[in-house]
Amino acid sequence: MTNYFRSNVDAMASYVPGEQPQRGTQIIKLNSNENPYPPSPAALAVLRNIDGEWLRRYPEPFGGEFRQAASKVLGVPSDWIIVGNGSDELLSVVIRACAEPGKKVVYPMPTYVLYRTLTEMQAAEIIEIPYSKDYSLPKDELVAANGAVTFIASPNSPSGHLVATNDLRKLASQLSGVLAIDEAYIDFTEENALALVKEYENVIVIRTLSKGYSLAGLRLGFGVANPKLLQGLFKVKDSYNIDAIACAIGTAAIADQAYKNACVAKIKASRTKLATDLKQLGFHIWDSQANFLLAQPREGNAEYLYQKLKEQGILIRYFKQPGLDDKLRITVGTDEQNQALVEALTNL
Repeated sequence: MTNYFRSNVDAMASYVPGEQPQRGTQIIKLNSNENPYPPSPAALAVLRNIDGEWLRRYPEPFGGEFRQAASKVLGVPSDWIIVGNGSDELLSVVIRACAEPGKKVVYPMPTYVLYRTLTEMQAAEIIEIPYSKDYSLPKDELVAANGAVTFIASPNSPSGHLVATNDLRKLASQLSGVLAIDEAYIDFTEENALALVKEYENVIVIRTLSKGYSLAGLRLGFGVANPKLLQGLFKVKDSYNIDAIACAIGTAAIADQAYKNACVAKIKASRTKLATDLKQLGFHIWDSQANFLLAQPREGNAEYLYQKLKEQGILIRYFKQPGLDDKLRITVGTDEQNQALVEALTNL
């Protein structure tokens, strides 16, 4: 068979996302950390009133309308913002701009495994530094690795822990490469690292509208960084990477902070209740600042529970990898969905 691929692509494994059931399937989906509530009514109103002219013409190449709206919400200049087709695209842009064979990409593990996939695509060297059991940031090891790119997810997935801003500040001050802080779940926390982009030009904070804004199906994310850093990233992004519909809907969604905050408040309250209920069933639950929980069943039968729940129409996430194969990641759903999960687990 003819081999068409670069040797590094041929050797790598594909990223495996959470299961996505067919539309219309009656299932409780708690495996991909989607928001259980609908998007902002303002965003849906934009969707209902899409002008066909938006589809005929190419979109504005830098998502200017969204950058202006995000600028007002975040209190940063619009030229400090880069918009992407989901935050995943921006992770890829950082890797494509900064990593190559002979350079290192560094991150603590366990974390978002897409970092590994993107690094393998560029044939850069991967340095994975284990988290300790308490998920404290291994700052000294990360600094010593001296990556061209260092990724830190905060809150982290699958653990849900938040990395203290002061720890990130110390890390940024000692790294010579780019520090990419992945804040996909930041809407569910009380602290963020956005201020660091003003302090260090090697820092980019990357966020998404998939989680807090209920727009996972839209694919829209953004990064905030010093324009000196963004100028290199703009060189490698696709020419028209943000479609006109996503830009318009995302603009309405990020402007509607009251609705987003109300949904987040419900999820945080549900997170607390679900953690309590699971602890009563004997699970060990890590403190989470995200919209999911990392749960370890007392009997260590995580894969068995995952399969049995799937048979009952409840999807959660199981990772068959060292350090996680005795644990489950459970998205916080509505109170009704969470109660159905707890009742199913009680009967297993």
